[in-house]
Amino acid sequence: MKILPQLLAILAIGAVAVPVAARFVPGTHPWLDRAGLLQPLRAIGLAPAPDETAAAKGGGASAGGPVPVIAAAPQRQVLRDQVTAIGSARGVQSVVLTPDVSGRITALRAAPGQRVTAGEVIVELDSEQAQLAADRARLVWEDARATLERLEKLTGSGATTALQIQEAQLALRTADLALKTAERDLADHRLVAPIAGVVGLIEVQTGDLVSPSTVVTRIEDRSSLIVDFRVPERVATLVKPGDPVMAEPISTPGQQIRGVIGAIDNRVDETSRSLRVQARIGNDRDDLRAGMAFRMVLDFTGAEYAAVDPLSIQWGADGAYVWVARQGKAQRLPIRILQRNADAVLVDLVLEPGDLVITEGVQMLRPGGPVDLAGGAGAPGAGG
Repeated sequence: MKILPQLLAILAIGAVAVPVAARFVPGTHPWLDRAGLLQPLRAIGLAPAPDETAAAKGGGASAGGPVPVIAAAPQRQVLRDQVTAIGSARGVQSVVLTPDVSGRITALRAAPGQRVTAGEVIVELDSEQAQLAADRARLVWEDARATLERLEKLTGSGATTALQIQEAQLALRTADLALKTAERDLADHRLVAPIAGVVGLIEVQTGDLVSPSTVVTRIEDRSSLIVDFRVPERVATLVKPGDPVMAEPISTPGQQIRGVIGAIDNRVDETSRSLRVQARIGNDRDDLRAGMAFRMVLDFTGAEYAAVDPLSIQWGADGAYVWVARQGKAQRLPIRILQRNADAVLVDLVLEPGDLVITEGVQMLRPGGPVDLAGGAGAPGAGG
């Protein structure tokens, strides 16, 4: 009993599929003719007449007639590759200030946001003991120098010996080293700016006890910024120091800043398959800050290729192709799409002088079939 519904379903499907195949798939006509179904389907109008099929195959109003088409010579355009990446900025120079010795802060000589020059004092530590040590070392040095001078004056009278002179010279050199050490220790109680720049937030205040591990502040030279970003491995051999780059702050879309590639890493990261690049951008107006995110854009220029109308590109089992009018005949040529632009597609296409790429009328073309160039035909194109 279950077989009957299945047979009815198969018959229903066949009743729909056979007329559809007869109407839209001409390749089924020989099979339908052998089955005795083609003529009845033509009689009731479900299958096209023989002259209609021939006209469709011929591509024109009558079998073998030329097909009216619109064609134009392809233009030549340069292949452009654009790479975008997100990078983070830092000052061209940046220094974190920490004291060289432990001590208590007695004075803050700079404020956050203040511009300072190299060598300017930022913080002073309690230096009373260091000052006393320096004064004591200077007294010892002055005494050792006076002793040496006195012995040198007595050399001619025979009241001193060469050994005494040597001992006095050694004592003076020892005192000189002790004085320099004390003066260096005294200088370490003043924290100075090693570079010119802008003072960041100061993390300490007067009276705090600090050590060499205490971060006091950061000085950033943001006269220009260094943006770190990564480019894909495929352009690793194309990017070069000095290449132009365009930076766009994420916070202010539309603002474009020109820069140049300053440095490139010497190896590709094996995990991300990307290459680290550093670009330098100007900050004359001082409206950019370290740590900001930027959209970096690099343009690379390649060779010239044929640029065709997007409407001319067709797709088949073997990939993309275009129809070309060559000496009044239609030729089907395979292509490799390289780049899609707003108004044209750059393709790798082998052309002969005088070839025109067909943009309209491609539905009725067949290889070697005659074509009739209608309006829009361009000048002969050069081989690509």
